[in-house]
Amino acid sequence: MSTDIGIDLGTANVLVYVKGKGIVLTEPSVVAIDKISGKVIAVGSEARRMLGRTPGNIVATRPLRNGVIADYDVTEKMLRYFIEKAVGKKLFFKPRVMVCIPSGVTGVEERAVKQAAVQAGARQTHVIEEPLAAALGAGLDISQPGGTMVVDIGGGTTDVAVLSLGGIVISISLRVGGDKFDEAIIKYVRREYNLAIGERTAEEIKMEIVNAYPDAGPPAEMQVRGRDLLDGLPKEVTVSSDNIYEAIRENLALVVGAVKEVLEQTPPELAADIVDKGIVLTGGGSLLRDLDKLIASETGLNVFIAEDPLSCVAIGTGRALTMLNVLNDQHKRRMIRKVIKQKVYAG
Repeated sequence: MSTDIGIDLGTANVLVYVKGKGIVLTEPSVVAIDKISGKVIAVGSEARRMLGRTPGNIVATRPLRNGVIADYDVTEKMLRYFIEKAVGKKLFFKPRVMVCIPSGVTGVEERAVKQAAVQAGARQTHVIEEPLAAALGAGLDISQPGGTMVVDIGGGTTDVAVLSLGGIVISISLRVGGDKFDEAIIKYVRREYNLAIGERTAEEIKMEIVNAYPDAGPPAEMQVRGRDLLDGLPKEVTVSSDNIYEAIRENLALVVGAVKEVLEQTPPELAADIVDKGIVLTGGGSLLRDLDKLIASETGLNVFIAEDPLSCVAIGTGRALTMLNVLNDQHKRRMIRKVIKQKVYAG
C-alpha cells in the first residue's frame, strides 16, 4: 500500500519522515559517482567518507547548494535511493511526498524539486516552506492569530520568518548557512596559517571550538592538520576559538541582520506577541555555540533553541501531509496577493 513521506532535502543532510514511524533515515547529502560509467558508487554516510579522498575516476559531490538543486540528475538518483531505503521497493502504490524548500526559492527552483521527487518515485509531490515546517516540527501553535518567530539555520540557507494563522507573514531567506561558515573557516586557515584543509576538517573546527558570542566564555583551542601551502608537506597548527570567530563574524552579522530586518517589518501587534514568546531557533546551525546568546544580545528578546533542532523540519514536513487542504488554501491566497501586488506596481 501507499505511504506518506516527509523529506527535509537539506544542503548538508537529508532526513526522511515516514507517517506512523517518525524519522527513519538521516544521511548526508553526498553522492559518489564513477565519472567514466556514470554509475552511483555510494550515497549518504559512505559517500561523505569519500569527500576529498577519491581516485581520479570517482567524484564525491553535493548535488544541493544553497538550499536548491545544483545537479538535477544526481539529486534524482539520491532521492530515489533514500525513498527506497526508507519505505522499500515493493510498495503497491508509490508514496505521497512532502518536500521542504527555502522560503525564498524561485518558481523554477520549486518545480525542479517537485520534478526530481516525481522522477525518483513519488506518486504526488507537495512542497512546504522551511520556516513553516520548522515551526510545525518544533510543536509551535501557529494556527492562532498571534505572532511566532522562527529562525531556521540550515546547511545552505537561513530562513527567518514571522508566522500567524498557519501562514508566513514576513520572511527573509539568506544563502548563508553551515556551508558558508565552513568555507569562511577554510579561507581563514589558508590565509593565516598557510594551511590547506578540507570541508570535513572545517566542519569539525566549527562544531568543536567555534563560539558565536566570545564574551560568553573563555576561548578554546584545537589541533588542526592539513597540507602546508609553502612546502606541500603535512602540517599541524593550533587554532583558537577567538581566531575562528573572526573568520565567521561577517556571516554571523548577516544572520543577525536578517533577524533585525524581519522584526522591523513585522506588524506592531505581532511584534508584541514576539516580545512575549521570544524567538525559536531550529536547524543544525542553531547548535553553533552561544548563537542564541548573540541574537538575544542584538535584539533584546528571549531566544530559545528547539528541543530537537536537527529534526524539526523533517518532522514538520511529515505533519504537513495531514493538513494539505489548509496549506493549499494558504498557497493560493499567497499567490493571489503576489499577483495583486504586481498589478499595483505596474500601475
